[in-house]
Amino acid sequence: MNDKIVCKDIWKVFGPNEKNVLTNLDKNLSRSEVQEKTGHVVAVKDVTFSVQKGETFVVMGLSGSGKSTLVRCLSRLIEPTHGQVSIDGHDVTSMSNKDLTELRRNRMSMVFQHFGLFPHRRVIENIGYGLEIRGVKKKDRIEKSMETLSLVGLDGWDQHYPRELSGGMQQRVGLARALAVDPEILIFDEPFSALDPLIRREMQDELLSIQKMVQKTMVFITHDFSEAIKMGDHIAIMKDGEISQVGTPEEIVANPIDQYVKDFTEDVPKYKVLSAGKCARTECCEETKKLFDQGKDCIDSDTKIDNLINQIADSDKTYPVINSATRELIGEIDRSIVLKSMTSN
Repeated sequence: MNDKIVCKDIWKVFGPNEKNVLTNLDKNLSRSEVQEKTGHVVAVKDVTFSVQKGETFVVMGLSGSGKSTLVRCLSRLIEPTHGQVSIDGHDVTSMSNKDLTELRRNRMSMVFQHFGLFPHRRVIENIGYGLEIRGVKKKDRIEKSMETLSLVGLDGWDQHYPRELSGGMQQRVGLARALAVDPEILIFDEPFSALDPLIRREMQDELLSIQKMVQKTMVFITHDFSEAIKMGDHIAIMKDGEISQVGTPEEIVANPIDQYVKDFTEDVPKYKVLSAGKCARTECCEETKKLFDQGKDCIDSDTKIDNLINQIADSDKTYPVINSATRELIGEIDRSIVLKSMTSN
């Protein structure tokens, strides 16, 4: 495992005596009970998770679930009451102010919901702001800013002001500004929630495309489960300050841990999330084994059912499913399995 970020036993209690309250806290009390007894609010409760280098880790939950507070603890924009955050094995929670400033300035970038652009600065100046803070020479930061502007699809807009751009274009500028400093970690706080649905989908696709190229470690906050399964390699679902379940989109959709998580998955077209490997029948017939031995009609285990519909739905054949990594036979799939995945809840 190549963990970039590790959070262990993170608590955040809001109130004047947060550490004393936590020390004496009955951990079995609910949020409302703690608030009633102590006047303090438990925003994040005993959270542990890790983020692998180069992946997109989504923290998903409804309003008030603690997701934004948790993610702000990663860079100590909010100080955890208890617990440890490590990046590349270095303890962020014990860093000096100098080291923390270096981390935020040179290794992390954030993209916010409301863009945060300077209205009096042109697009190119907004993108280069982080480089300017670092002391990068004007010629070099313009060159880098133009390169990043092209990456987000805004060639030719460098001399415009934010007011002259649509919401989607402004968010592209915000993304470009975050990317321009070449951070190791990108944190997105509901970046597309203020955009209309069509532009939102375009921005999701744009970010997925960019991530394929840059392979940054991304932490992405959202309240939208459909967005979470589209964007995330792994998803942490939060409720009342705690993580209910962590897993891949497929793991969560296929095996929700409780009713709270299951409710999010109800309206998700499962065939768009589930893979051949997850749905395959493990006992193979002789015809399937024969096809496998001949190297014919084999389907990789990580192929989404959605991509198999045209091939299998009208066919009477049974297809071998092979492990995408080892190329070993792990099962078989046929029309009945595909149709079941399309109709199941």
